[in-house]
Amino acid sequence: MTDPDATPAPDRVKGRRPSARTEIVRREIDVPGVEAATRALLLALGQDPDAEGTADTPRRVGKAWAEMLSPEPFAATTFENDGGYDELVVVKDIPFWSLCEHHLLPFHGVAHVAYLPGERIVGLSKLARVVDTFARDLQVQERLTAQVADWLSETLEPKGVGVVLEAEHLCMVVRGVRKSGSRTVTSALRGLLRDDARTRAEFLGLVR
Repeated sequence: MTDPDATPAPDRVKGRRPSARTEIVRREIDVPGVEAATRALLLALGQDPDAEGTADTPRRVGKAWAEMLSPEPFAATTFENDGGYDELVVVKDIPFWSLCEHHLLPFHGVAHVAYLPGERIVGLSKLARVVDTFARDLQVQERLTAQVADWLSETLEPKGVGVVLEAEHLCMVVRGVRKSGSRTVTSALRGLLRDDARTRAEFLGLVR
């Protein structure tokens, strides 16, 4: 589903090109194809797709999947670090949801994102935006965590980056082990947040 009037994908400072890991890809969603597949799935599940309750289900599912896999474009507005700020910038408890690529079931939770500024800083809302952008995909939590960290590293060239994601996976709740309330925690540390023990401890202490 392509919007010709959409804002371009996030810009990169100093003209750097994104790596394959951090390139933001806008999917082409074949909505009629999703609708047809949904109708076939209902039949395979023994459900009459023309019954009153499910007659409009293919259309609804097609619209929902297009929305869930289409992040809103945003510009990665950065600013010169005029004040020479050299302490951690942390945004905690950013709500997110994504879709497990193994079972096509949601996982959701919160993200904690931090960076240690270098020459540039970024608008605080963009730390939440980048989480949402990479989350609106068929994902695994480990890759999502690394993508957010690497995007910040490439875009800002900060002295360090830290990302922690805590999430509940419905593939563990409604099937398999069926353990409601269990949370998976992943982290990605870059630069001084990985190499300097005191900076790493400060970040982890702030997000706990």
